[in-house]
Amino acid sequence: MYKFFLKKIVISFLLLFFWTGVVSAREVILRDIILTTSKTNLLAYFTIDGCFTKNMQEAIFNGVPVTFTFIVKLNKKRTLFPDKRINSFKIYHTIKYDQLKDVFEIKRTERSEGVLTLKDFVQAKHIMGEVETKVAPLFRLKKGEKYQFSLKAELNKVTLPLYLHYIFFFVSLWNFETNWYNIVFTY
Repeated sequence: MYKFFLKKIVISFLLLFFWTGVVSAREVILRDIILTTSKTNLLAYFTIDGCFTKNMQEAIFNGVPVTFTFIVKLNKKRTLFPDKRINSFKIYHTIKYDQLKDVFEIKRTERSEGVLTLKDFVQAKHIMGEVETKVAPLFRLKKGEKYQFSLKAELNKVTLPLYLHYIFFFVSLWNFETNWYNIVFTY
């Protein structure tokens, strides 16, 4: 009888452990990564998925700004020496909800458009997650050479004013960071 109850308890804990792991697992991924060239530049296009949680959306509607950081690196692959850095930069996408005007304000550092104002939150999330950027000028690349394009996304830590982070400790649950996505290509 004791073994029967012990088995039930162990199975219950295992199911609870695995069930909560599946439910709480939130995978933020970069997808649709495309590298191409224009007449003068190497260009990158990509999208981030799974980054807006319910708590984060509520905070945005309460006026808390949220910033995504995209880290981009381009290295020339070398066999006998360490890879040579061609370019490295960060892209910031910030969204803030203006409660008085009932609009979302989006600032994207890779674009010179200034602040983009939208009324639709679904469209604002879509724009926050799409990136189109210049990676490097083509004159810095040599034909026939191997290069590695690396990409990573993370949510900037939210800093709340007036020590509110002690009250709203749950904002640390928003933090995410993707793995590095690497593409090796020959130019």
